[in-house]
Amino acid sequence: NINIKVRAGEVVGLAGLMGAGRTEFAMSLFGHSYGQKISGEVYMHGKKVSTKTVKDAINNKIAYTSEDRKTYGLVLIDDIKTNMTMAALRNYYSNGAIVNERKENLEAEEYKKKINVKATSIHQTVGSLSGGNQQKVVLAKEVATEPDIVLMYDITRGVDVGTKKEMFNITKRFAKEGKAVLFYSTDSEELMNVCNSVIIMNNGLITGRLDDELISRENIIRVSVGEKPV
Repeated sequence: NINIKVRAGEVVGLAGLMGAGRTEFAMSLFGHSYGQKISGEVYMHGKKVSTKTVKDAINNKIAYTSEDRKTYGLVLIDDIKTNMTMAALRNYYSNGAIVNERKENLEAEEYKKKINVKATSIHQTVGSLSGGNQQKVVLAKEVATEPDIVLMYDITRGVDVGTKKEMFNITKRFAKEGKAVLFYSTDSEELMNVCNSVIIMNNGLITGRLDDELISRENIIRVSVGEKPV
């Protein structure tokens, strides 16, 4: 019985204690990727859309960045270009059958520059990159699908402080470009720095929502255990 609303140009955080149900909720939105008995409806621009499969979610302009980039986000033995464009490969077809490699290469170069992936070229193997740059490739892959909604799940896990700041800037830029961003993090500081609002979950239910000046580590913890914010 969860009901949330995320507006275009807004970054909404998802918080809660371990086992609150945040992972299950986010993955359920993106192609019913978690569990089997998933029910509910997703509306975009006032119209109901299907998210029953990952393909449905991508076709309806929903993107998802996984917490585990090496298992779910990347093909480590492939190059940067392939990883960046694989989810949006249909965008590069010519006459519905042949991949337009020139267009694919040009756009991969553009994403590399836009997301600031530090690599010698787009043909460098993703497995040879640092953790932070691997995560940037995951973000570029989502951008390539031209989403309206971006589900960002613990995107700064295992990256250095400098890369974290870049990730925050990328997240805020997504919002400025008119995307609706659902931002999950285990770090209250990140939620405070990035989000316009924070939704708190506990035991599979939403226990509250904090907006603007009410977003603080103390209030996130208080609402997580069923208390009122101060």
